[in-house]
Amino acid sequence: MSGEQMELALDAKADLGEGPVWDDQTGRLIWVDIMANRVNLFEPSTKAVRSIDVGAPVGAVAMRASDGLLIALADGLALLSLESEELNRLCELPGVTPAVRMNDGKCDVAGRFWIGTMAYNFQQGAGSLYRLEAGRPPVVILQDLTISNGIDWSPDASRMYFVDSPTRGIDVFDYDPSSGGISGRRTFAEITLEGAVPDGLCVDAEGNVWVALWGGSCVQCFDPNGRLQTTVPVPASQVTSCAFGGADLSDLYITTARGGLSAAQLDSQPQAGGLFRIRPGVKGRVANRFAG
Repeated sequence: MSGEQMELALDAKADLGEGPVWDDQTGRLIWVDIMANRVNLFEPSTKAVRSIDVGAPVGAVAMRASDGLLIALADGLALLSLESEELNRLCELPGVTPAVRMNDGKCDVAGRFWIGTMAYNFQQGAGSLYRLEAGRPPVVILQDLTISNGIDWSPDASRMYFVDSPTRGIDVFDYDPSSGGISGRRTFAEITLEGAVPDGLCVDAEGNVWVALWGGSCVQCFDPNGRLQTTVPVPASQVTSCAFGGADLSDLYITTARGGLSAAQLDSQPQAGGLFRIRPGVKGRVANRFAG
């Protein structure tokens, strides 16, 4: 894969930047700063930034098929109007306690929202993965997770890729898009880079899996067979997630975090917490929207 130079798209200085998703209708990148309680909208053509304080930690967002956003707050799901910034609670998730918060999430091709949880203190087995269909209560799909993280589907929707970060691997399931059922969990790829754990991920139009490596200062790309194809260096150690965007979906946007870094570490990586962009030579796919 050929590509261009990495660039700092926005010096966001995010404490915990996460969950990027490209809005193909408005030409904006939507992403969150989890512990800063903020949903951010970045318009690359003008470099305009809009930041909405949602009053609680926010793990992930999904665009709605109708209007506005579905957002995963620490303790439940809510609908956010981008016009009025009005927030309406939608539902709570079963088993979520004050010790647990929402983390990464994404919509599948049928408009279902998948969202994972984790404990604030990273307690082993405290996380779960949930599925929400419009007009139905959320259901628990996986339990005994630790840091439920990156999730996405193959272009033909026959596979679901999923990360539970401490396992240091990417798992893959057989996926039934008609029912939302998953089966046949197995290891897709293992992360061997020393000190790195997998975080958020996305799948491009060719079926390659791009995964952000927390502690690894990079994004790695694996082909559909789980073979490592390329490593994209990022000038920040805590790389959190990635998503394709831009007018032709050729830009890979990468979120990072600066929270927890020492003064010396920040001196050596002053762009930590920034939003980065590179054109890796492949294209992404239009993001799925929540059907509700």
